[in-house]
Amino acid sequence: MVKDDSVIVTHEFLSETKDRGIVVSWCPQEHVLSHPSIGGFLTHCGWNSMIESMCVGVPMLCWPFGGDQKTNCRFACVEWGLGIEIDCNVKRDEVEKLVRELMEGDKGKEMKKHATKWQKMAKEAVGTNGSSTLNLDKVVKEVLLH
Repeated sequence: MVKDDSVIVTHEFLSETKDRGIVVSWCPQEHVLSHPSIGGFLTHCGWNSMIESMCVGVPMLCWPFGGDQKTNCRFACVEWGLGIEIDCNVKRDEVEKLVRELMEGDKGKEMKKHATKWQKMAKEAVGTNGSSTLNLDKVVKEVLLH
């Protein structure tokens, strides 16, 4: 994604890549993440990005910068097993190595299993009798209807 005036994208580049990609100024991240060709997500570990990735079962390369991102990264990588942390001073060779591990390696395959498990739990939580649905119904009844 590019901001309209932030990058000069040549006509040649657009022509050369038209069958492999698209350049847009904005698109809904959850739609991109849910596309079947997406095998991983390089993320800063903001909570919304984490939730969107988990809900569609996509493992993450976690590159936190500040705020809650480092805590979210720890949970994704250490507790939930669906992320690999990227050091903040990383070089391109290391990013390539981690992308290859995520997409082709044993750790990446294991992370995909964990991500799929979280996807299933997320779907169950928002289902008819899921915990999120029931808790939202409870809030509506107790707060808004009383």
